[in-house]
Amino acid sequence: MEKIETRKDVAQVLHMNGGTGETSYAKNSLLQQKAISLTKALREEAITSLYLKKVPRILSIADLGCSSGPNTFMVISEIIKTVENLCREMKHKESPEYHFFMNDLPENDFNSIFKSLGSFKEKLSDEIEAETGPCFFTGVPGSFYGRVFPTKTLHFVHSSYSLHWLSRVPQGVENNKGNIYMARSSPSNVLKAYYEEFQKDFSSFLKSRAKELVEGGKMVLTLLGRTSEVQYSEDGCDIWDLLALALSDMVSEGKINEEKLDTFNLPLYQPSPSEVRLEVLKEGSFTINCLEISEVHWNAHDGWNAFDSKSLDSVGGYNVTKCMRAVNEPLLITHFGEAVIDEIFRRYHAILIDRTSKNNVKFINLSISMTRNE
Repeated sequence: MEKIETRKDVAQVLHMNGGTGETSYAKNSLLQQKAISLTKALREEAITSLYLKKVPRILSIADLGCSSGPNTFMVISEIIKTVENLCREMKHKESPEYHFFMNDLPENDFNSIFKSLGSFKEKLSDEIEAETGPCFFTGVPGSFYGRVFPTKTLHFVHSSYSLHWLSRVPQGVENNKGNIYMARSSPSNVLKAYYEEFQKDFSSFLKSRAKELVEGGKMVLTLLGRTSEVQYSEDGCDIWDLLALALSDMVSEGKINEEKLDTFNLPLYQPSPSEVRLEVLKEGSFTINCLEISEVHWNAHDGWNAFDSKSLDSVGGYNVTKCMRAVNEPLLITHFGEAVIDEIFRRYHAILIDRTSKNNVKFINLSISMTRNE
């Protein structure tokens, strides 16, 4: 068990649960799938505008924070279909070559991605009657807060549900006792440290992509955010406050050491729209085409309140708890140890059931479409 503080620490432990087991990200990412589906029109508009202006013979696309599982190929399939339709409408004799670069931190389950390529290609072939341009796939491990690709090689960059993760735990948050993220009881220096780390990281992200994208290249990003300018507002922090409550309950019963809780802080920041816009304008390499706010219920089901809140097997609690476990388990195991993980999520499950039965709880998504300035 160890503290997670530095960029090296985060790069080694920040990954979704791999494989295809019951607690894997592949089986528990409906929430992320819904977020991707909500931004389909934004991506189609961006890729259409790009292709009609550039008509590239080779179309290079990067998915940053690709993770693994079925969601990995959703955007790829969508882009190919959009471009192939454009080629037919424009009566092009040939489709472009598609170069897809799938990026995530080194501990990501890249093996599962490449094992799924065969079935993905078969499915795509069944869905598109005409022959498509050749597709090439490359896994690219590394942090997107630095350079990942050669200069001016990308046409389109996509990222969904990754950029709210920071490169490290903010420095100077040792007095955030009893909390694991920004909370109403967090000292002001903690809130300041989180915001400053977001500013540094997001600025580094933009500078790196500005060098890697061709002039006129497009970028569509979706990340968890908040609508309020108050950093500890419920729409940005509530889901994490409830996880802290589960951990606190275990501390009070002596099942987790209090110091362990006091030294655990998430490398995460859910910004407001104005905070995102400000960093883009300050960096200066991109023009914002659109910045949208969307919502997804915690349980990711449309009929979110149509379940029995008294049952721990109800749809709402099961869904969001499994999702949060698939995302956070590696971080929690590293800090608290594997022996307490099942108990943490049993308690978290019960707390979430209670919360979703009483409130219309949602994740706030910020989606931004940008063009690399020429």
